[in-house]
Amino acid sequence: MHRAAAPRPVFWMSLCVGVCLAVGCEPREATPHEDEARATAAVIRTKPKARIAAGADHSLAIRPDGTVWGAGSNTQGQLGNASPLFTSTPIQAQGLTGAVAVSAGAYFSLALKSGGTVWAWGDNQEGQLGDGSTTRSMVPRQVPGLTGATAIAAGYCHTLVAKADGTVWSWGCNASGELGDGTTSARGTPAQVPGLSGMVAVAAGSQLSLAMRFDGTLWAWGSNDTGVIGDETVESSSTPVQVQGITQVTAASVGSMEVVAVKSDGTVWRWVFKDYPLEQVAGLSGVTDVAVGDTFILALTSSGTVWSWGANQHGQLGTGSKAVALVPTQVVGLTGVTAIAAGEGHSLATRSNGTLWAWGHNRYGQRGGGEPIRHWTPVATEGLSGVVSVAAGESHSLAVRDDGTVWAWGDNQQGQLGDGTSARRITPAQVPGLAGFQSVAAHGHQSIGLRWDGTVWRWGNYASTPWQVPGLDDIVAIAAGNYYGLALRGDGTVWAWGENWAGQLGDGTTTMRFTPARITTLDGIVAIAAGSSHALAVRYDGTVWSWGANGDGQLCQGTRTHGLLPVQVSGLAEVTSVAAGESHSLLVTSEGRGWACGFGASASLMTTDWSVATSPRAIDIEGILDVAAGGASSMARTAFGTLWMGGDNTWGNRGAGHDRLRIQPNEVLNLTSGVQAMAAGPEHSLAVDSEGILWAWGNNCDGQLGHGAAFDALVPVPSLLY
Repeated sequence: MHRAAAPRPVFWMSLCVGVCLAVGCEPREATPHEDEARATAAVIRTKPKARIAAGADHSLAIRPDGTVWGAGSNTQGQLGNASPLFTSTPIQAQGLTGAVAVSAGAYFSLALKSGGTVWAWGDNQEGQLGDGSTTRSMVPRQVPGLTGATAIAAGYCHTLVAKADGTVWSWGCNASGELGDGTTSARGTPAQVPGLSGMVAVAAGSQLSLAMRFDGTLWAWGSNDTGVIGDETVESSSTPVQVQGITQVTAASVGSMEVVAVKSDGTVWRWVFKDYPLEQVAGLSGVTDVAVGDTFILALTSSGTVWSWGANQHGQLGTGSKAVALVPTQVVGLTGVTAIAAGEGHSLATRSNGTLWAWGHNRYGQRGGGEPIRHWTPVATEGLSGVVSVAAGESHSLAVRDDGTVWAWGDNQQGQLGDGTSARRITPAQVPGLAGFQSVAAHGHQSIGLRWDGTVWRWGNYASTPWQVPGLDDIVAIAAGNYYGLALRGDGTVWAWGENWAGQLGDGTTTMRFTPARITTLDGIVAIAAGSSHALAVRYDGTVWSWGANGDGQLCQGTRTHGLLPVQVSGLAEVTSVAAGESHSLLVTSEGRGWACGFGASASLMTTDWSVATSPRAIDIEGILDVAAGGASSMARTAFGTLWMGGDNTWGNRGAGHDRLRIQPNEVLNLTSGVQAMAAGPEHSLAVDSEGILWAWGNNCDGQLGHGAAFDALVPVPSLLY
């Protein structure tokens, strides 16, 4: 079925220009002019370099024996093997030998064999496998009727092939004219792109196609978001157009937001937006190849070093951190590199010694290192016992031990570990200088701690060492929201500071405040909770009060209007525990009944009803003692020693042993010693058992689970793909 009219994700496509010389091909006789041009072309245009490839969430590599191996996501069969759904241990594409080049699309894969035939497998909804159908294939199949191929390129859902006779062939999706045939109709079989001759290499992006001619000119067709086709007046072109302003091109790559090209003099040039002119990338020389990922770029130099810049949320730049790089920065520890590839959030490189290295994201095992990539059930955190309080931020974790020390681990880009650095930690480490603490709270990149002497301390949000919050004493409880905080004094008053766009400070305004001030309309409070931008408080008489953001009804007031002042939640009495997530609230009464309001998708309200609840809705669990929430996740601890969860399960953070969505709440597995404390982050979860042992599960991209290697590698590490 043709889906070209529907919008598609606009992301990476690290599909570098390159040509593989197919053994056994019968090319046409070249003219003397073409022979001279080819003789002076850079090596990048004439050697079979594409022996590695990176897709959205999978990687491919050709081993010396000509077999193709893959790792990562296999949901559409893009690894060329019927199982498993994902793997960090490379598996062989079935029945494929003699491969000399590979290319990875979003969810499909291509291989070029030495005889000039093309093989395809994986997703086929737009006919990108070229077999005339829209049926996916879990194993490689030859593209019918196509011979003499010398170069291949896989786009998001279209395919390009350069043949030995200098022609280019295309098939697959075509919403922006990326097939170059003058139409915007998808096609499931190969057809020649009109008007092109003498082409030696191709590259494909999300909705853009490139071809490089033997004379170093670059030709483009499809979407013009980057401006590579023309000026700001051109939306797209369904036929090839020569790219203006650049010649002597030796390599090029297409990304989601830019096109990058290398000239024969080793300089790098890029097109970013169609109303921006072509510009040279400063600080680079001697470049031989480029690979553009989702929103990042890799450049390979003639000296064998790799340079990177752009987005870095998964460490895909290989610079040792997750900091964005606005200028080219050398990848740490890589020398003798011969080839590069960039995926949506991961990078690959081969070295002259025959090894393959990978860095960046590894959610599906796309780095191919064989390491664990799932923590779907609780696992004990290393080296930590006697835990009495825990907190989960966006990607970091905190714990207080019974000796009053504070421990932190996970992401540290904004100093949220409090150790004076920005270096992440994959196992718990004591926060220097902190002692005598009773509890911690966290949200996003913020950390807050409460000492037994009633003082409050903060760190994170670019403050890498703890500092005392002024004006607070005799504090008995704390709560952390998104760039704001709450503190409960022993006299029952509540104090607030920070961001206030939705009235989460409860002072009747939307004015940010940097120092704590009392919420004057609240007294007699015994418990508090802070969501992303809304807050809850329990009064000594069992009533609940709410204020702040209310777009999903999380204030339980029967409306979706933000509340600038605390208002009592009607219909509930004898409330003993409250929790607030990003857009939902949980409440527990003295009789063990639970109630929830707000955003209900993924069972975040702990019921089978996923609709928004602007008034309290009963939770489908009995005997609840208390609750916790974070992001779209919910937790309920019961009198029976069990822990139940609802909400998002993308990373297996519901502890159910899988990452599938469930209609109803589930009991967390493997917690056999009861639960005395718990915390829910947006993508990871923590629980302390009756013996003070901390258990963690869910996302471990930055080591926030405190056990095993972090999913994201910030510097290159060996891969098993070779």
